[in-house]
Amino acid sequence: MPSDPTGPSTAQASVTAPFAGVVVSIAHRPGERVGAGAPLVVLEAMKMEHEVLADAAGVLDSVEVAVGDAVEEGQLLALIGAGANADGAAQRPDGPPPPSAGAGEGFRADLETVRERHAVGLDAARPEAVARRRARRRRTARENLAELLDEGSYVEYGPLLFAAQETRRSREELIARTPADGLVAGVGEIDGRACVAMSYDYTVLAGTQGMRNHAKKDRLFEIAERRRLPVVLFAEGGGGRPGDVDMPIVAGLDCRAFQLFARLSGLVPLVGIASGYCFAGNAALLGCCDVVIASEDSSIGMGGPAMIEGGGLGSYEPGEVGPIDVQDANGVVDLRVADDHEAVAAAKRYISYFQGPRPAGRLPDQERLRELIPQERKRVYDVRRVVDGLFDEDSVLELRRGFGAGMVTALARHAGRPLGVVANDPRHLGGAIDADAADKAARFCGLCDAFDLPLLFLCDTPGFMVGPDAERTATVRHFARMFLAGANLRVPSGTIVLRKGYGLGAQAMAGGGFKAPLFTVAWPTSEFGAMGLEGAVRLGMRRELDAIEDDQERERVFEQTVAAAYERGRGLNMAAYGEIDDVIDPADSARWIATLFDDDTQAWRGRAGKTRPYVDAW
Repeated sequence: MPSDPTGPSTAQASVTAPFAGVVVSIAHRPGERVGAGAPLVVLEAMKMEHEVLADAAGVLDSVEVAVGDAVEEGQLLALIGAGANADGAAQRPDGPPPPSAGAGEGFRADLETVRERHAVGLDAARPEAVARRRARRRRTARENLAELLDEGSYVEYGPLLFAAQETRRSREELIARTPADGLVAGVGEIDGRACVAMSYDYTVLAGTQGMRNHAKKDRLFEIAERRRLPVVLFAEGGGGRPGDVDMPIVAGLDCRAFQLFARLSGLVPLVGIASGYCFAGNAALLGCCDVVIASEDSSIGMGGPAMIEGGGLGSYEPGEVGPIDVQDANGVVDLRVADDHEAVAAAKRYISYFQGPRPAGRLPDQERLRELIPQERKRVYDVRRVVDGLFDEDSVLELRRGFGAGMVTALARHAGRPLGVVANDPRHLGGAIDADAADKAARFCGLCDAFDLPLLFLCDTPGFMVGPDAERTATVRHFARMFLAGANLRVPSGTIVLRKGYGLGAQAMAGGGFKAPLFTVAWPTSEFGAMGLEGAVRLGMRRELDAIEDDQERERVFEQTVAAAYERGRGLNMAAYGEIDDVIDPADSARWIATLFDDDTQAWRGRAGKTRPYVDAW
């Protein structure tokens, strides 16, 4: 194009094509003033448009190409002359181009569309759904995650998903009614440590498992594996969703979510939370977790009312299937809480034991430990007072309290360092270990071993529970779990015998034998024997006792023999023969407990794999 003859330039600068392409637009006409950096020509190459900019300010003398021209690299596109008032030519401002007429400052239609699309799934855009939760005194999925995770740390995955039901319903309806496909999930932090957190959204198709939220879970389970991140799962929901019809399937049994989640067991901590109804596939995931936290209004079952009735097993309300009283007493639930708020607090507290040491807490007055075990050898006492007294104040978190009443299993801290505690409770069966108590202890040992938490056993048991009634509970197999778990511990363990240390039960409270732990020490109230003293005397002296005709004399000889056996089995005598490491002042227990900690690392995070195949669900 010829230049405007008015005001010819005194010097010219050439603008050439930086690469081969096609001219798709020309921004200025000859005679116009242009600033340095102003776009002159737009070239298209490889389906992408590139602006060719002016190298210097001046007046555009000529444009040598037209829209649609194909140009070669180095070809002349335009000439710029100095011209009059060139120094005052407008410069192109830094940043994005000015907004279109009528739009607000910085307005981008594409960005606004994205913002609006995200907003659809937030609680503020769903007042009716939120109101239904409020009516049940429940919180929303997003509210629970917000309280669980550190503020500003949450990065959500898949918020724009919707249910795979476009052949049945319009996309607009699905976007509005099924945000995130009923699973709010992502990565955030708890006390500064990253974790995967996900919550089924009961306001979306009753928290069911759909095709797309299965895929979202798969994605996050794989991320948890790659990054060694704990997983917190809010499992409220009704299981599989039959209404997703966009993908042709027969039964959908090739779903990978359950395999991927179960594969995380023993690799990273898994925390499950059940508030409200949790059935079928949701309950299956919950049961794979290391710890199950459940609220008072929960009902947990491997089949919901529809499945039960469909199987011809009767008609039940959801709350009748697996209420908290049932699931707490039978061992499904580890931590029983009042509501969503307490569930979140319990999850955060539980996770803290797997985040390494904390600043040392205040240790209770250790001299008070001397008074917790009565001098009267048959007088019952509360072993939980002993547990609380040995560890940092307010650091004890008891698990599975409603199940296996004769055994206490708890997480605790000593000088800020986390460990596991297993203790006999003499208030139940005198501390005898029944099948439930053995299962509870063995499973807890596996949990601690998987994540490098040392173990302290507090022994006060007359042995395993015996008799025909006990044998009907498969005691032989259940009791053996304690020996199998204890003998194969990788983590350090120690045993303190508080009072009774009798027979196989006492050996099980020491990893299989008193030489198995790093230490086996006893308090002054301790007593030992191959079996209960009274039973041992009656068995060992049966012929002698039967030969005594006088009942009073027979009882006198019996009591005298039992007293002699007790003196022989006192802790001081056991230590004198080297069968235990020492008898100690209870106030000195802290020095022994401290030997269980070699370092303050979180070894499980840095390992290439697992130390145990998985944490047993039972």
